[in-house]
Amino acid sequence: MSPRPELSLSLQFADPRHRALLPRHKVQRFIRAALELPGEIAVRIVDAEEGRALNREYRSKDYATNVLTFDYSHEPVVGADLVICAEVVEQEAAEMGIPLLDHYAHMLVHGTLHAQGYDHEEDDEAECMEARETEILAGLGVADPYRKA
Repeated sequence: MSPRPELSLSLQFADPRHRALLPRHKVQRFIRAALELPGEIAVRIVDAEEGRALNREYRSKDYATNVLTFDYSHEPVVGADLVICAEVVEQEAAEMGIPLLDHYAHMLVHGTLHAQGYDHEEDDEAECMEARETEILAGLGVADPYRKA
C-alpha cells in the first residue's frame, strides 16, 4: 500500500454539535483517503445560517447545502476550504437511514475530490466522480452512498 499524501489540516467547529463525532484523526483519515497529492485543507463545520449565507453569496443559491468546496490550487499542493453544514448532514443521514459519521465521511471525500478538480455537472463527470467516491468510501468501510435500496 502506498503512503497517503501529506495533509496540513485546519479543523474548525462554528457549530460544535458534532465535535465529539469528528475528532481530528478521523477527519484527516477521510480526507487523506481522497487526496491524490499533498494538501492544505481547512474544514469548517457550520450551522444552517452560515451555510446558507455562503451558498447564497458564492453560488447564488438561497439554502444551506451539505458541503461547499472552495478550491484554490490543484497542484503541486491541493489547497481548499471545505464548509460542511452540520444540520444538513444530520438531516440527510437521518433521511437515508445511515450512520452520521458515514455521511460525514462521504461529504469530506466528496469535497476533497472537488478540491482536486472532480465535478458532477455532466453525466460522464458524475459517473466518474461517483465511482471514485464509492471506491474510496469502500476502503474506509463506508457503504456505497449511491446504491439504490
